Amino acid sequence: MAHMPVAERRTRLLSAAFEVISRSGVSGATTRAIVDEAGMKLASFHYAFESREELLAQLVDVVVETQEVVLDIPADGGGGLSDLLERGLLSYFAQVRANPWRERAMFELTQYALRTPSMAGVAERQYERYRALAEASLHEAAARTGCVWRLPVSELAADLVALTDGITLAWLADGDDERASRTIAFAARAIAAEGASAPVPASASVPPSHREGRTA
Repeated sequence: MAHMPVAERRTRLLSAAFEVISRSGVSGATTRAIVDEAGMKLASFHYAFESREELLAQLVDVVVETQEVVLDIPADGGGGLSDLLERGLLSYFAQVRANPWRERAMFELTQYALRTPSMAGVAERQYERYRALAEASLHEAAARTGCVWRLPVSELAADLVALTDGITLAWLADGDDERASRTIAFAARAIAAEGASAPVPASASVPPSHREGRTA
């Protein structure tokens, strides 16, 4: 253990911290609990991190950076835009149901970061990443269905992130799958109706400047 590279120590401690937070919350993720989970000595912690807050800030960044999508667009792309968005959200929700502990941990870490001066900017970076992922998904959904977004995709992406947060948090609170599914259907219809114009015929030529943004 004494010769373990610092990068490996950090990775091991970050993984252990997430496990502890998933079970016991941020308040239970003491430095002692983290090193015990990692099977390391307390002194090893300070070779890798200056403080517990530094570890927690990096933990948020690492977990968020490993997330690949907010809206899991189906590969087949069949159906209209609203249908595609709904299926993408249902796929996302299936991941939430499979790993509720991960979602609880991330919500708690976000709240902790917002209350902790030394973690300033962590939650902001987290949501910038979420919105970027949502924007990429919306571009893909439009391309798959031949639709054109009338509103700026960045605005729609922010709406989508807010909706997925609400759906996730409500489900964590009540565990009601049917209610979550109804809300997902509503969210898909709302995004599609608010932001997209009719599909563009395959033969039509759409100037790049008109593929996004508000129409007159």
